[in-house]
Amino acid sequence: PPPAPPARASLPARASLPARASLPARASLPARATPCGAGGDSRVWLTPPFSQTDKMGAGAKADARVPVTVLTGFLGSGKTTLLNHILTATHGKKIAIIENEFGDVGIDDKLLEKNAKMQCDEELVEMMNGCICCTVRQDLVKVIHKLAERCQAGLKLDGIVIETTGMADPAPVAQTFFVDERTSAFARLDGIVTLVDAKHVEQHLDDDKGEGVENEAVEQVAFADRLLLNKIDLVSAEDLKRVEARLRSINKLAPILQCERSNVSVDQVLNIEGFDLDKTLEMDPGFLSTEGAEHEHDDTVSSVSIVQSGEVELEEIEKFISYLLREKGTDLYRMKGVLAVAHAVEKFVYHSVHMLFSGDFVEPWAPGEERSCKMVFIGKNLDEEDIKRRFQKCLASGEKDAARRQALRFAVGDRVECAVNNCWAPGTVIAHMYRDDGMPPGLLAPYQVKIDHGAAVYVPADSVHLIRELKD
Repeated sequence: PPPAPPARASLPARASLPARASLPARASLPARATPCGAGGDSRVWLTPPFSQTDKMGAGAKADARVPVTVLTGFLGSGKTTLLNHILTATHGKKIAIIENEFGDVGIDDKLLEKNAKMQCDEELVEMMNGCICCTVRQDLVKVIHKLAERCQAGLKLDGIVIETTGMADPAPVAQTFFVDERTSAFARLDGIVTLVDAKHVEQHLDDDKGEGVENEAVEQVAFADRLLLNKIDLVSAEDLKRVEARLRSINKLAPILQCERSNVSVDQVLNIEGFDLDKTLEMDPGFLSTEGAEHEHDDTVSSVSIVQSGEVELEEIEKFISYLLREKGTDLYRMKGVLAVAHAVEKFVYHSVHMLFSGDFVEPWAPGEERSCKMVFIGKNLDEEDIKRRFQKCLASGEKDAARRQALRFAVGDRVECAVNNCWAPGTVIAHMYRDDGMPPGLLAPYQVKIDHGAAVYVPADSVHLIRELKD
């Protein structure tokens, strides 16, 4: 059997710490994907709570939940054409299309009648190619629950596409997959795909909506994990280059795929792993580069990217992300990154939509791979200088380690009491800045203490709730 995780100091019954909004390994359970500031502790914790430490590790299974793509795009961009293609083409995949019937253009009723294999119930129609067309008349959650019930009864789904016509902000849809436990257990939000009309997008982006009114086209581009630049046959090569530069000035995060008549492979829409920055970098290694980016338009909506060699300190990066979600969450449309956390062998990969945050320690850094941090922020009125300045304070260094060690309240050899198993136990400090492989990723314990007549424990924080002076 694997060795037991090291003992640790715990809180006594009469003391408590703020609840941790943490995320378990390779899963994003809704109870732990709490919007920052929504109650309890407003700080994002990257490590699991101590009760979860023995569940962490690189051996976790891959996520088997059904991937969900949110499809958005301005009127006339080609969404209906794309959805019709998915519902009728022979692609060998069973995909559920969830259509918002309050949108501008719906799936053609005659197309449904012609290609429908069976009417499952009032809201679910199975097509001849095996896909399922759903209509949202009430609550999106109810439709997803119906799909979950079908899957429990034997239906195998390769993916779900949700069309959000007329709804520029995908946060309400995203929240469904974070907050509703039944939904998040069945499906995972995989990416946001925006269809763009190459011929008319510039006039939509330039449309002045008036003070206090958001430009929906700008927001749709800003939220995207992938941009499908459609109708490229209607513009010149020079116009196409200008349009791509314009899109990149708003969102440097999303790869741009060109297409005509919405003719794209289903694989370019489904299971794109859009929330994984490493996967995005594999597709487009230079997308974080700022060279050649135009900044003449849409000054209020922009992208900020950080590429930094080295590692960050766990506590400092938690504070940094928490600050952004708490203070800038409304204007911060999207955020994603890959972090090298000091004292963690695995990469920390995260993403957010407004104040909804999800992240996890995933696969280990490869031997010889440079440990570095890559972060992208997309939103309104972003202060690039302030963001980068605050991030720099998170970088790990020998000077910071020395200062932290100098600030410790107890020296090696001091007699102390530790909170162990809901009671105070006497012991002796035997080490500073302690770590072993059984501890949560990134955690460097300020103390290791040998309990009298007992085992050695680690103290996760230099807190009076966890460790105090032993008085005669």
